[in-house]
Amino acid sequence: MPVIGLTGNIGCGKSTVAKYLAGLGAEIIDADRVAREIVAPGTPALAEIVESFGREILNEDGTLNRKKLGSLVFADSRALDRLNRITHPRIVEAIRRLEQNFRDRPDSHQKLLVVDAPLLIEVGLDQGVDEIWVVLVDPDKQVRRLAERDRLDPEEVRLRIASQMPQSEKLRYARRVIDNSFTLEETKKQVDRHLAALRRIFAGQT
Repeated sequence: MPVIGLTGNIGCGKSTVAKYLAGLGAEIIDADRVAREIVAPGTPALAEIVESFGREILNEDGTLNRKKLGSLVFADSRALDRLNRITHPRIVEAIRRLEQNFRDRPDSHQKLLVVDAPLLIEVGLDQGVDEIWVVLVDPDKQVRRLAERDRLDPEEVRLRIASQMPQSEKLRYARRVIDNSFTLEETKKQVDRHLAALRRIFAGQT
């Protein structure tokens, strides 16, 4: 089966779509999980982050305080660039390795692989997928979801949204679009339609 690149901006509900696809049997590479793994205690990435930003961005147990680091970098574009230079190459390398492990499996042609990555396009991971699916949401709902989910004040929400590629730009890369502005059932119906179309294309190529 083809490889889907699933993307969308923060607060759009992309993880909801990924979870539904997993329930339908897809295998998911979760870029957010990979991002957490590459900054685990003892990793070179965490050591570089501490060297660049100071030990105050660590929790007492030595793990990265993501909220504190986020407060620093989303308010300073140069700091964000510095962090991205440390983490993005390692995230991409790890995901490429997972993709190749999947392709090397004898059952890979029977399974659907989804690369769930908010920065799929920005870091070049779109080059390794067959289709890009973009999850979008009404901007007002995006702001409310972010504020409630992450307990952020309005300025923090604005900074996080502003740090990402605009939804309108991501849509230029999309083969399929999922509007998550409505009910969960409506979102699932859109995913089902896209999967059915994808399977028809794949069946025609075999």
